[in-house]
Amino acid sequence: MPVRTLTPDQAAELRTAAETLLHHFSGTPTDPDLLTELPSAAAALSDGLREACRPVDSPGGLFVLAGLEVDDSALGPTPAHWSRAGDAGAVHDVELLLLSAVMGVPLAWEGQQEGRFVHNIVPSPGHEEEQTGASSTVLLSPHTEDAFHPGRAHLLLLSCMRNPDAVATTAASVRHVRLSDDDLRLLTRPELPILPDDAYTEAQGYDGDPQPVPTLWQSPDGPTLRFDPAYTPLERAGAEHRAAYGRLTDELSRVATAVSLEPGQVLVVDNDLVVHGRVPFKARYDGTDRWLKRSSVRVPGRRTRPPAERFEHGYGQKVLEAYDA
Repeated sequence: MPVRTLTPDQAAELRTAAETLLHHFSGTPTDPDLLTELPSAAAALSDGLREACRPVDSPGGLFVLAGLEVDDSALGPTPAHWSRAGDAGAVHDVELLLLSAVMGVPLAWEGQQEGRFVHNIVPSPGHEEEQTGASSTVLLSPHTEDAFHPGRAHLLLLSCMRNPDAVATTAASVRHVRLSDDDLRLLTRPELPILPDDAYTEAQGYDGDPQPVPTLWQSPDGPTLRFDPAYTPLERAGAEHRAAYGRLTDELSRVATAVSLEPGQVLVVDNDLVVHGRVPFKARYDGTDRWLKRSSVRVPGRRTRPPAERFEHGYGQKVLEAYDA
């Protein structure tokens, strides 16, 4: 697992930049004026800090950025639901937005977590067995983030606030799998749709036919994937396609790695190459549970997706960008 560690001076620089933005813009990371200021604030960061945010540069499709400052006592208890987080850990939200702005353009979703650009990922009572970030007791199946939508992020950033039980995030790169030519041929055809997950209740009620999409695509830079088996109606496919999909699933499992993030670490995932998930765990709901913050990033000029995606309806979901790039 590649690890890029910030120096104490670089971590302090990032914290100061985030605190300055919060001070100037109402003390909340959701202030539209703060979002507009992100590009210039990110451009003013030191070369060393920006170099640590250089693009993912290995076939594994991910790296850990370490060395950020997290004060557990100042953070407050882990909220029992994302909607109760409010602006808790606001400085960490802005740090994550600054890192995202160095890497690309931060994204949000009109239909998820009230359109916030940083999501709080915490276990929530009543959601233990869902295939969403609020679950705990079930395996969160490996998937590409927001696979149902053509505007999904190119990069996913998972910043660890708290993880006392060392709950692991799983990750596997399509560029490490071995598939036959026949499997590649089958999986690059648009055979099945990917349906919206349970975090998008409005999209699940969209009045339109689901559109088939390819699972794999041979981009100019190598294979990419779009994968979410929990929300892919495999029963609608022929036997050959189901078998090929199963072999891809097995291969992704074979090459998977587990990353137990610690506070102050950010996992950067290339969402075009890597599926990610999470191992099961038992939530305590006592304010000490695992707490991640998540941001999504569009990388302008990327060539990692089929051109036909631009014609998809995206189940009516609107992607929001923090600022005009």
